[in-house]
Amino acid sequence: MAQALLQTRGASKHFMGLKAVDDVSLAVHKGEVVSIIGPNGAGKTTYFNLLTGQLSPTFGEVSFRGKTINELPPHERAKLGMGRTFQIVKPLIALSALENVMVGAFLQHARMADARDHAMAVLNRVGLGAHAKRRAGDLTLSERRRLEVARALALGPEIVLLDEVMAGLNQSETGRCIDLLRSLHQEEGLTFLIIEHNLKVVRAFSERVIVLDRGRLIAEGTADDILSSPEVVKAYLGEGHQWTPS
Repeated sequence: MAQALLQTRGASKHFMGLKAVDDVSLAVHKGEVVSIIGPNGAGKTTYFNLLTGQLSPTFGEVSFRGKTINELPPHERAKLGMGRTFQIVKPLIALSALENVMVGAFLQHARMADARDHAMAVLNRVGLGAHAKRRAGDLTLSERRRLEVARALALGPEIVLLDEVMAGLNQSETGRCIDLLRSLHQEEGLTFLIIEHNLKVVRAFSERVIVLDRGRLIAEGTADDILSSPEVVKAYLGEGHQWTPS
């Protein structure tokens, strides 16, 4: 098999006696769409933070294109080709949408004019071109979610890590977001690693699903197999429940 684009081997993160991430080994290959699911407190966002450098692993290894990156700070990982969004959207609310995206564009485009042109192209790509001059603080939640994606895309990434990017969206907004991500995957070849609680989205969008529970990887497989797994049902709902996600 080809070398993994992003990989962890035995990745663990301990906070005093709490094992937030516990011995997780996972490989994501170029062109994949992989979802990570699990109940609240399963360690999903902590795992993302290990991947992107907000946290350092207590044990184990994080690698990108076969190179260990445990000690690299987030901006160096971004230069390698990693972009991400955050569970709680925090745009620079006093700046315009365009200026928010330019902050990321400067990583690859040092000249002001080049960064502006690149940022504008990214805003158009995510459907926010008409809102380029609006203050980020005046955007709707759906628009802020798209702005988060745009800021990640402005880095010129090979892989984008999306942390509940559809949280709080209604059905039609979620559908448009799925269409955008599918387009970025199919037309531009982007790789996605996604934390998502909406299991219908997981079934519709993901090629492979990873399940975390209490920091450990407990299941991995296709969406249909994972979402009908008794072990996954138990992790979400507890003992004694019967549930088949639609």
